[in-house]
Amino acid sequence: MTPIPDIREIRGLEKVSRLLEPGADTRKGVRDRVLAYTEEFLGKIGEIRAFVFPHDGGVGILNDPIGEDPVPIDRLLELVRDNIDLPGLNPASGGHLAYIPGGGLYNSSLGDYMAAIMNRYAGAYFGGPGAVRLENMLLDWMNGIVGYPAGSSGNLTSGGSISNLIGVVAARDASGLKAAEYSRAVIYLTEQAHHSVHKAIRIAGLGEAILRNIPMDARFRMSVPALGAAIDQDKREGLIPLMIIAAAGSTDAGAVDPLHDIGEIARRNSLWYHIDAAYGGFFVLTDEGKKILRGIETSDSLVVDPHKGLFLPYGTGAVLVKDTARLLESFHYTANYMQDLIPDSTAHSPADLSPELTKHFRGLRLWLPLKLHGLAPFRAGLAEKMLLARYFHGRLGEVPGFEMGPEPELSVVTYRYIPRRGDPDRFNEQIVRETQKDGRVFLSSTILNGRYTLRLAALAFRTHLDTIDLALDILKHTVKKLERSV
Repeated sequence: MTPIPDIREIRGLEKVSRLLEPGADTRKGVRDRVLAYTEEFLGKIGEIRAFVFPHDGGVGILNDPIGEDPVPIDRLLELVRDNIDLPGLNPASGGHLAYIPGGGLYNSSLGDYMAAIMNRYAGAYFGGPGAVRLENMLLDWMNGIVGYPAGSSGNLTSGGSISNLIGVVAARDASGLKAAEYSRAVIYLTEQAHHSVHKAIRIAGLGEAILRNIPMDARFRMSVPALGAAIDQDKREGLIPLMIIAAAGSTDAGAVDPLHDIGEIARRNSLWYHIDAAYGGFFVLTDEGKKILRGIETSDSLVVDPHKGLFLPYGTGAVLVKDTARLLESFHYTANYMQDLIPDSTAHSPADLSPELTKHFRGLRLWLPLKLHGLAPFRAGLAEKMLLARYFHGRLGEVPGFEMGPEPELSVVTYRYIPRRGDPDRFNEQIVRETQKDGRVFLSSTILNGRYTLRLAALAFRTHLDTIDLALDILKHTVKKLERSV
């Protein structure tokens, strides 16, 4: 028989463990220091560089390891400032014009603060009915703005990677495809498909499937005639067309595939139609964006990222699926220890619709700013970014030596400089390096048609006209400086 533990030992451990529950005065002291730090950060956000070369890579964090004794909050904030907030990319800056910028709305942080303190479980309806209903309401709203019918479903995810994975798995299971047939299955996409799509396909066990890269037009959009011809040819050869993956705002070029026409092909051939709109989906809130994204509602599943188009902090994605039964088929599981859960026929639990069981209550960080601000500033911000991209495209096109890519459909601009002498690819690489050294704005590059190409993405909510004018000035100054040194 196991001896009963000594109560004195239990009480001794309790005394130490209760340090995890600080009193009101202690909480206030720490909270005030943290709030002062973040307010100082926000107060200087217009002055802080968008990029600082990480010369020591934040190594100071490693030099202060986890130990038994507590560390004062001021020392910890010093470590954060010097090793986390200073080096590298500053995604909170309006000068973040690279990749697809994230957001960082202040009111989202308050939603996270409340969610963390209350620690509501948002994975199952029984444990957190209000939290689940709030997240489902947000998904219903997103389904509505993209044109999905009532009764569609989805899941709030950590981002586009998990959202794409959920969509691919749902498509795989809906097809009835057997494992022995994977090598004959065909997935149709373009070379502009995000790498998370390829990762999702591999994780879903479809690594042996045939990835059919459909040719693109001059604007990097999927060719509808080529898609139809490829599907017909694959059928004749005894292959199994499985799904079509289109882009509503590709990362490299900001391209929007002809969504409506692709949807018609998918319908005629009974193929699952998945759209990666992680970047571009929320432009549907604008009048112009709604026209550009025409046909988005014809898809079976769709990825949108609130941490992109709604300017939220990183870690806020969403997948939308028309047929809830398909998500349940792929992701619903139960266990003996969960037998006490009381289901509700009117509210599907997120755990039944995604790979996650335990999850962060993500909905509060989205719901709070949407309710506090209303939709008008979000619509205006998205419309502004589209116009800023066109403004940048037009103004830089007036500068001798710059070769502009297609006029932007959304808010990504591609361009490159053709120097008087030397290798253009090498010269454009130097432009990127020089602008990064300057640090006031952060620009990035990609490869298009085998050529080193520069790109600008206007999506950070702090990016405004003065930011774009600054980027134009920096680019003009940089090419003059480099031309003199060649």
